[in-house]
This record gives sequence, C-alpha cells and structure tokens, in this order.
Amino acid sequence: MPARTWLPRAPGPCVTPPAASRTPELHDGKRWVEILARYGVPDPRRSLVELLLSALPFLALWALMLFCLERFGYWACLPLALPAAAFLVRLFLIQHDCGHGSFFRGRAANDRLGRIIGVLTLTPYGYWRRAHAIHHATTGHLDRRGIGDVTLLTVEEYRALPPWKRLGYRLSRDPVVLLGLGPLFLFVLKYRLPVGLMRDGKEVWISAMSTNLAIAAVVVGMSLLVGIREFLLIQLPITLLAGSIGVWLFYVQHQFEDAYWARQGGWSFHAAALQGATHYDLPGVLRWLTANIGVHHVHHLASRIPSYRLRESLADHPELRDVGRLTLLESVRCFRLALWDEEASRLVAFRELRARG
Repeated sequence: MPARTWLPRAPGPCVTPPAASRTPELHDGKRWVEILARYGVPDPRRSLVELLLSALPFLALWALMLFCLERFGYWACLPLALPAAAFLVRLFLIQHDCGHGSFFRGRAANDRLGRIIGVLTLTPYGYWRRAHAIHHATTGHLDRRGIGDVTLLTVEEYRALPPWKRLGYRLSRDPVVLLGLGPLFLFVLKYRLPVGLMRDGKEVWISAMSTNLAIAAVVVGMSLLVGIREFLLIQLPITLLAGSIGVWLFYVQHQFEDAYWARQGGWSFHAAALQGATHYDLPGVLRWLTANIGVHHVHHLASRIPSYRLRESLADHPELRDVGRLTLLESVRCFRLALWDEEASRLVAFRELRARG
C-alpha cells in the first residue's frame, strides 16, 4: 500500500506543520480549485443513467421484499433490506449532488429531483442544502462548529465539563449510539423541523413542512396499497440501515487522526478541504454504491464536480490519490478517536487522555 500523504497545515496558533510532504503543488489549494474546475460540468445523459441505476434497483428490491414477506415470511424478506439500503444511500448521494448544483446543469432540474428524493430519504432538501453549505464553508473551523457536522469537543472543553455532561459526550461517540440511535434521531425526528436554522427564514420551514406532508402522503398511499404493517416492516429496516451507512460515511470522512481543525486566524478553507477530509479508498463495489463520495477531499475543494466524475479527477491527477488516503480497515480504528488535541493537532482517544492523568 502506498504511503499516505499528509499536507503541511496552514500556519496558526493551534496548528503545527508536520515535517512530511511539503510538495508545493499539493499544498496550493487555490491552484487545485482552478485545476479541478474543468470537471464540474455534468453530462445530462450520464446523470440520467446514474439516476436509473440507483432508483430502479431500489424499487425492484422493495417489490422483491414485499413478495418474500407475503410468500415466505419476514425472515426471508429482511436480508434484502441491506442491498435496498445501499441503493437508498446512492439516491441520497444523488440528492447531495443536486444540493451542490452538480447533478444536472440547471438549478431547477437539480432542485426538483432533490426534493423528490428527499421524500424517500426523509431529508428536507432545502433545509439540508442550507445546512450542508454551512458545513462546507466551516469544515475544520473550531470556532464555527455545530451546523452540519458531528459534535466534536477539544480536550480542554471536555475536561471543563461536569461529569454527567462528559458521560453524555462519551455516549454520543459510542458506535452503537452513533450508528444506531443517531440515524434514528437524525432522519426520523430531527429533520422534521429545521433544527439549527429555525431563524433562517421561511424557505427552510417550507422545505421541512412540505417534505413532512409528502412523506405522510407516501405512507398513507403505500399503506392503502400494500398495508401499513407490510409497509413499515419493509421500509423501517431499509431507512435505519441506510441512515447508519450515511452517518458512518460522513463521520469517517472528517473524524480521523490527522484531520484539520484550527481557530479563527489560523483556519484556511483550502487547507481544510485538502486536510480535513479523507480520500476514503473503498473497494470497487462499495465505491460505486457510495457514488465516489470517498473522494471527499476533492469534493470539498470543488463541490460542483458530479459524483461520477470524481474518480476521473483522481485518474488525471494521481498526486491527489494518497492525500489523506484511508482504507476500509483503517477507518474502523477511527471509532476510538473522540477529542481534538489542540497542542498536538490531532484527534485522540479517551484512553489516551486517561493515560496522561
């Protein structure tokens, strides 16, 4: 496996540049934005094919689950929830492209498709698009945490908490809570209101409330068509599995040991894009099912690149392949990381904190 490349960090009071990899070409984030801009042109035919390759298998698997449920029972139906969830994740990532205006060339087409998919993913398109834009604008900024990201405390912030709040934070970073209760809370409860953006005007409220009404209409319609019991037995495991996969992808692409976090004055958008997001190098099938979102550092540098062109940018610029590269096996170890150590400029585990005394 090639050596992982970590870039020098932008200067600042809380950031210490590592000695490795001082290649000017890789460090120049602004230059990379210019280079990558040419990939940010969607191909309408390719976009339509990607949509069909995501939606049709999802619908077919849903129908097959219903058939197995009625003919053979629930335990014959349930294993199909995993591949169905994988295609729902793929649909969510198409919605994600729409939010960046990168799936189709026109904004109206992106917005229409994004709103439709948002009913399936339980994600209000307009609200999520606003929150996700804030995430892109503030990735790695220690003074602007809280919107569109996973809660992260610094070592000093954690130490200053009372015991019961420390326990709450530790539970929030537990894998069972993060990937089990977390998606349930996020997609089923939190997204029903524009939490965090309630004062941002009527657009986010319209987005949340109209999505809620559309979801209710789908639930009623499907209940009349196949039965409420059958609908819930099929859709709930798909939704929960898809939510867990989605939360994991988002988590691991920003919560890794050598991630980038800096305070105001030392923070740089381009440095945060290159160093605060991974190249999550998944096996081929998983890479396709996750719509290349693992090429996350490139995505943060140039969010207008359609997901199906992200691999093309890596192929043309192989020097980007090893920047922040994280394999599937390596990513599992990210679960133990929980706190940002400002002195060492890296994420650390709770047990490391205990060892310090």
